[in-house]
Amino acid sequence: MKHKTIYALLVVCALFTTISETSVAQIDMQQRIGSQNDAIANRGRSDLTRNSGLVQVPADFAQLRLAPGFLLRLNVLDDSDFTGAFRIDEHGNIALPILAILHVSGETVSEAREQIRQALLERLVLQDPQVDLSIVEYSAPEVTVIGEVANPGTYPLLTSRKLVDVLALAGGTTITAGNEVQITPGSAGADPVLVHYSKATNPKVVSDAIVHPGDTVQVKRAGIVYVLGAVGRPGGYVMQEDGSLSILQAISLANGTTIAASLGTIHLLRRNADGTEVDITLKFKKMQHGQSSDTQLRATDIVYVPTSKVKSIMTYSEGILTAATSASIYLAVAY
Repeated sequence: MKHKTIYALLVVCALFTTISETSVAQIDMQQRIGSQNDAIANRGRSDLTRNSGLVQVPADFAQLRLAPGFLLRLNVLDDSDFTGAFRIDEHGNIALPILAILHVSGETVSEAREQIRQALLERLVLQDPQVDLSIVEYSAPEVTVIGEVANPGTYPLLTSRKLVDVLALAGGTTITAGNEVQITPGSAGADPVLVHYSKATNPKVVSDAIVHPGDTVQVKRAGIVYVLGAVGRPGGYVMQEDGSLSILQAISLANGTTIAASLGTIHLLRRNADGTEVDITLKFKKMQHGQSSDTQLRATDIVYVPTSKVKSIMTYSEGILTAATSASIYLAVAY
């Protein structure tokens, strides 16, 4: 009886072990199958991402105008004859079965889709055509930005944008930028547009300036005047945003006049449009005291403040005396 009981226990244990091993094997197999399925799914998602032509599109992509070279994919529900890829030729046309030639250049995808749908209706091909049209390949039109901007060059421009947005693409204007921006249309025969662009300009005028794909935007350099002679910091100075700079303002930018300056009369050297040069004498002291009107400068003007010989001699003498005094003190200390 005792042996029978032990034998029964051994049988039960063996059966339980077999069931457990089977369950473990089944669970392991399920885990392997699940891992393989996950790997296949992940590989499929990876392949889909890798093979997708457009992972991220610009916000204004829907407004992109079709142009020669674009590749379009067309799908018409219930009619496989129209399913396929069609490239726009150099004339801006696509050749479709039955519908023949359709001109789509210059249209958006929505407009071209509606044109195809209307053609199917007019030719009685389908009573209620369901048309799907998408862009497979495209070349983004560009805008050229040159002149006084941080990063001159060409930039993609899918649709027409405001001038301020285009300038932002090029990093904004530089410190030497003037108050005039010229927009040259890309289309032949169109005249350039000159926009006054500065802080003093009416914001509405600037916001109304539109740049189209293919245009060239040129930010012109600000006018520069030169202040030379007996001034604190001789050199060239950029004119103000409104394109103006006066004699008093220019000399102030040059850190004013020096002690040796002759303030009675200063000289304005100006080059005329015909290439001739003139020397205009101005009463600087009277300007300072409001007895004479301040003179407005033009780009490339040269303001020259002469040096007074008497003041120069006095200044030179003072320099000699100062040097001699210093030398005397040095000698007294040394000996």
